[in-house]
Amino acid sequence: MPQIVFLPHPELCPKGAALEAKSGETVLDVALKNGIAIEHACEKSCACTTCHVIVREGFYSLNPSDELEDDMLDKAWGLEPESRLGCQAIIADEDLVVEIPKYTVNMVSEGH
Repeated sequence: MPQIVFLPHPELCPKGAALEAKSGETVLDVALKNGIAIEHACEKSCACTTCHVIVREGFYSLNPSDELEDDMLDKAWGLEPESRLGCQAIIADEDLVVEIPKYTVNMVSEGH
């Protein structure tokens, strides 16, 4: 089983976490079922960027992003070449190291 290491995040997982994952699960689902409350304002429908993560290791083992995800990612805060939406990043069989960005673009939580 692949392992996902979530790097420390000040609010969501201050000490970081090393979690077991199953191939075919999304990065977001693994985080949520293990108590890491990554935002997902669109309920995992690839319609926002609140579950944006940066895959520091294992990026190329994930399923390729599609055009819709790429269009959404263009709106994400702190976009990097290894950025993915956690709800769309499907785990294969390699270990991952994932960083949760400090900020998200969430119009609902920002009161707009």
